[in-house]
Amino acid sequence: MLVYLDGHFVAREQALVSVFDHGFLYGDGIYETMRAYEGRLFLLKKHLARLKHSADAISLRLPLSLEKIGEALNESLIVNKLQDAYVRLHISRGPGDIGLDPVSCAAPTVVIVAKPFHDYPESYYEQGINVAIVKTRRNHPLALDPSIKGTNFLNNILAKIESLKAGAYEGIMLNWRGHVAEGTISNIFMIKRGILYTPNIDTGILEGVTRNFVLRIAKRKKIPVRETAILPRNLFAADECFITNTTMEIMPVTTIDRKTVGGGKPGPFTALLHHTYRKEIHACLKMQAS
Repeated sequence: MLVYLDGHFVAREQALVSVFDHGFLYGDGIYETMRAYEGRLFLLKKHLARLKHSADAISLRLPLSLEKIGEALNESLIVNKLQDAYVRLHISRGPGDIGLDPVSCAAPTVVIVAKPFHDYPESYYEQGINVAIVKTRRNHPLALDPSIKGTNFLNNILAKIESLKAGAYEGIMLNWRGHVAEGTISNIFMIKRGILYTPNIDTGILEGVTRNFVLRIAKRKKIPVRETAILPRNLFAADECFITNTTMEIMPVTTIDRKTVGGGKPGPFTALLHHTYRKEIHACLKMQAS
């Protein structure tokens, strides 16, 4: 594996970052996770737009233009000879003095890790997964803007530890009001009487790139969509439930806290949306190639 580090590709063992980097010391940085299909990054412009938003929100000057970052991401696929890949872009504040003042950091650190993507077990999509509603609450939006995709992930890690202890694949976090917010690495959706529901942005969630793509697909398929506040009891009463993110795409949820959702198997709306999602991927790839 060759890792992109500040303009150079180096072997994994040589991809070293200073212990004085504020990303290491304080989690001061931003990132994006992308998936490549057939050697092309899916929804790249959307991910780069969110990266720019995150950088602006924390007053982090990007050391490269979005165009140059895109070129580096694509070059990471080429040098590693990857077709289907997981790609993570990480930009930290960079090395500086110990202390919170970001002014001491002369230049950001840019890291791109690209590795082969191994799909989730087919049984997950055929049978669904178990999730757990955890006690760790999502950060209050007035404490940390949820639209920032930042590298300080302790809130999510604590929730993940809870979900693992509960024997669940994913942990679902509630917000300060007790409304359903999001998973530790995912957005959540439910179907009730043919209507697609998902927590709205005001709930205090990250506006997922995949989340938005799924909403657009649903509207094209004439599935009514409601972005609204959702209570845990609404999830338990759902006909179908699924979670989304860049790598898993659309993952059906069939049990919550070991309680069966709907009929206990992935439902027709979930299957339709995932089938359409994958068709859209291939359509987008064809457009990129032309």
